[in-house]
Amino acid sequence: MDWRLRRTGPADAAILSLVAGATFLEAFAGVLDGADILAHVTRNSSPAAFERYLADGAVATLAEARDGAAPLGYTLLTTPDLPVAPAPGDIELKRIYALFPTHGTGLGPALMAQAIADARDAGSRRLLLGVYGGNRRAQRFYEKQGFTVAGERRFQVGTTWHDDLIYARAL
Repeated sequence: MDWRLRRTGPADAAILSLVAGATFLEAFAGVLDGADILAHVTRNSSPAAFERYLADGAVATLAEARDGAAPLGYTLLTTPDLPVAPAPGDIELKRIYALFPTHGTGLGPALMAQAIADARDAGSRRLLLGVYGGNRRAQRFYEKQGFTVAGERRFQVGTTWHDDLIYARAL
């Protein structure tokens, strides 16, 4: 699969919203309650939500087919909002998702490498992220990328609380 990565801006909020909703549904359909998925995506992945993230200084990267025909994945770096002891230079990888047809193409590692580069460029010294406690596939990916468990949190999707792991990686 031929893809490219590009930094996004406010004009990309709708396309980020589309790929965010699609990847979240794909990742959690059959795992989480459908009504909870809908509520979560509506609240956290709307175009308005991405406009707010970007206005607040978040950095988003979009993966798209080389011809620009379709979004394939994305990352979102934000100010940390995790229950771990903050350290100077922390940044959160709030989102990293790629659509299933891209799995095994190298897109996931490329998205992570870009997020790490963007975090370093911003002067960050530690990258944090939260991951659903039942998502062993994602946990293995993060561990392969040099992350270690730094804590836990309770995370609400819709009306249901879930146990997440918090991972950290020095930059």
